Amino acid sequence: MKIIRHLGLILFCFTFLLFISVLFLNNYSLTNEVINSLELNTEQNKLFKEHAVDVLGRKYKSKYAYIKSIKKVIHSVNNNLIQKYSITNSEIEKIVKLCNSKYSGIFQKSVIDSVYLNSSKVNDFKRTTLKAYTEWMVNKKFDNNAELLNNLKKTASNINVSIIGSKGFDDYHIKTLEFEIVKQSSKGIVTSHRVLFVYLIFILGIAGALIYIIPTFKSGFPGIKNNHIFFTSLNTRGIIGIILGSLLITFYIILYWYPAYIVEWVILINPLSVFLNGHNASSWFLYGFLYTLAILVMGTRFIIKYRHSKYHLIRTISVMFFQLCFAFILSNILALLNLPEVDLKNIWPLDYSFFFEWRINQYLQSGTLGYFMFGWGIVLFLIIVPLFTYFYGKRWYCSWVCGCGGLAETAGDPFRQLSDKSVKAWKIERKLIYAVLIFALVMTVLVLYTFFTGKSHFLGLNSYSIRSVYGFLISSIFAGVVGTGFYPLFGNRVWCRFGCPLAAYMGIIQRFKSRFRITTNGSQCISCGNCSTYCEMGIDVRWYAQRGQNIVRASCVGCGVCSSVCPRGVLRLENGPEKSRINETPVF
Repeated sequence: MKIIRHLGLILFCFTFLLFISVLFLNNYSLTNEVINSLELNTEQNKLFKEHAVDVLGRKYKSKYAYIKSIKKVIHSVNNNLIQKYSITNSEIEKIVKLCNSKYSGIFQKSVIDSVYLNSSKVNDFKRTTLKAYTEWMVNKKFDNNAELLNNLKKTASNINVSIIGSKGFDDYHIKTLEFEIVKQSSKGIVTSHRVLFVYLIFILGIAGALIYIIPTFKSGFPGIKNNHIFFTSLNTRGIIGIILGSLLITFYIILYWYPAYIVEWVILINPLSVFLNGHNASSWFLYGFLYTLAILVMGTRFIIKYRHSKYHLIRTISVMFFQLCFAFILSNILALLNLPEVDLKNIWPLDYSFFFEWRINQYLQSGTLGYFMFGWGIVLFLIIVPLFTYFYGKRWYCSWVCGCGGLAETAGDPFRQLSDKSVKAWKIERKLIYAVLIFALVMTVLVLYTFFTGKSHFLGLNSYSIRSVYGFLISSIFAGVVGTGFYPLFGNRVWCRFGCPLAAYMGIIQRFKSRFRITTNGSQCISCGNCSTYCEMGIDVRWYAQRGQNIVRASCVGCGVCSSVCPRGVLRLENGPEKSRINETPVF
């Protein structure tokens, strides 16, 4: 049996190393065809070709050197556009002079037309933009030339900063452009033998993982086997765990901010993307594919390990189903039908962009089904979440439906014992998770204010800046890099416990108005500590069990593992009358 497991481990390690190595096997060459395939306007296309003369046709073996050259070309194009369309100090001074000579220092739009008499693309842009930015100044009398000049210079500075976004490439577009250029120009053994690499990496990798997993849990006495879990480097923050955590963190950083470096992985699964949604694969399709694969493979491991518990079998199959069918397949089919590509089980405020202008417009422009999706999202967080949480607690979503919870329960199961059970961690948890919820609420109010009024500022806050900060700090850093990358270091529910705003919303309901509780039989507790050790949410379950108190905590996701690992059957997940839910004076 050990030999078979070792063979499975060797096979998986081989496929993993091959998976990493494909990133370095191709070469790269920029051609006019690649540039023409990009979504550039005529001016951008022309400038790009002019500044890419030294790169065109040159063959690069190093992806890093190639991306560096592409960055240089893009920045050269940006600098050219800024120089061409920026409003100069001499032009501002002419406007001030005309205001004084014609209108006695009162600003009028007609002076802008006088400065930009020639009708050209550049002058038309400057004329239109200046008029839009100086709307508030029209008919205003300035005390002196210095005040008028200062206001116009500030306006010109704002316009010049915006040129990159309106005419050139801002940071987001640079990242997207780099990804598309590297993907289109990547040629070599990986591209020409894509099917072979898919079989060698994904098919053999899954086979190796299953060969290693399946014999692990031998038939015998019923129960969950956690043998030697505190003696393995992977599960106790040892060197293997640190290496794995570092790899996961690196992957998330590259995925979010440097996707051009993983284009070969995207190329491998491009046919699947075309089949499912009719479009070439993106870095986010790759992430969805790997995320789903991890839940399915590690979900199989979870089912084998917890096979003696019907509750765990059903809920694991549930999260596997929802991730595969709703989050991955259905969302891609919607894209194939030119409908909003949404995960219908993702709920605001976890789905923090639900009320963004582009999302609302996307729903409203998609006909009857779009209206249904928008209405469904509102019904979910206003009615279904409170109702289901009242009857079943957070477990109906966090342990049965949610993709974040699904990955934590399956791929993260080997690390659940690393969750901090201290009072200090609990205090941090309470402050942090509700702070994120408040952040999401404030951001949503600002976004809706902008949607209905067209104004970006409210009470001194900029809705666009707020959503950008939330997207970077919460959605990317917290939920992605920390929430998953730190599984081998801080346990498998870091995001769910400390950051998820939807978990905070449901937690308030579960704590104060729910029928769900974990009941305890204090007279049977032997204080072994299994329940507390394997609580992924950091709850000291033993403290309640020793006193015979029901466990009613906002953070509990109802995974039921505490009950399953208890050797005396002390703990039970139950729904019952609210009246007897919190037993302050338990009977031992």
